[in-house]
This record gives sequence, structure tokens and C-alpha cells, in this order.
Amino acid sequence: METWDAIRARRNVRQYTGQPIAREGLERICEAGRRSPSSRNWQPWDFVVVTGRERLVELAKVWQGGQHVARSAATIALLGAEPGDQRERDSLQYDFGQATAYMMLAAADLGIGSGHSAVADQAQARRVLGFPDGYHCAYLIGLGYPADRPLRPLRRPARRPFDEVVHWERW
Repeated sequence: METWDAIRARRNVRQYTGQPIAREGLERICEAGRRSPSSRNWQPWDFVVVTGRERLVELAKVWQGGQHVARSAATIALLGAEPGDQRERDSLQYDFGQATAYMMLAAADLGIGSGHSAVADQAQARRVLGFPDGYHCAYLIGLGYPADRPLRPLRRPARRPFDEVVHWERW
């Protein structure tokens, strides 16, 4: 898929087929996150790839809206050190957002659906993922081949009209 097609095809997918994702595809998705931009080239992230069904079911318990994680073929957890101050917290959120977007676009390029999730229960995340003290799990990205329809550029995305969103020179 071309980049523009991947952007237009990407949508939240939370219903997956049972087809596993090849390790090569998961590595490419993680590499996209690793290459994403970060504040001052900080690269504050670590990624944990989870494919075991029992672990995915337990991981899905970290957020009320994360049930799709239990049904995913794989989920990538984005982890980082606890921020020291508000500026670091803001940078972390932006950087993790960039990594998430890059990974979701890389997945779409491979025809793999993705659905992101927040993480509320850090204790559960730590039990499942085994990350060290001083770290937190920022987000999860559930991955799998879409059960409803394949990814392809959307003709009419559910988005506000272009002219309502884009302003030239001034509001």
C-alpha cells in the first residue's frame, strides 16, 4: 500500500479473524514505532509484544474499553519511565502519540487492523507485562486482520468536512 492509501484506509478495528500475524509483520510495526519522531530525539519508549491468548485476556483487563485486546492476534504495549515533571509528562504523551500513529499506519500498510486502548490499571499491566518499577504502560495497540472487511481507502470517512477543519492563514 502507498502511504496515502494507508492513511485513508486506517480505521479502528476491534473485531479480528483468528489469523495470526507473522513475526516479520510485528517487527515491521515495532520498527515504525522505533523510528517515529520524539522530543529532542528522547526515544522514551519500550514496546512489549504480546501474542499468547491467556496473557492477552489478562491484559485486556487494564482498561474498560480494551476488550478487543483479548481477541487480538497480538497487542503491543507502549511503556516508558514515569515522568519527572509536567513538561516531561507532556513530551511523553506527544511522543507516545507519534509512536502509536506510526505503528497503526504501518499495520494498515500490511492490511492489519489496529485499535488503541488506554491503560488505567497499572498494577494489572505490571503483573501481565513484567515491567520494572519506575515505569508505566501508556497505551496498548490491539492488532489483527479485520473480521468485518479488509482495509482499503475509505471513500467517505466519518470526519468533519475539510473546509470546516482547515483554515488558511487565520481562523
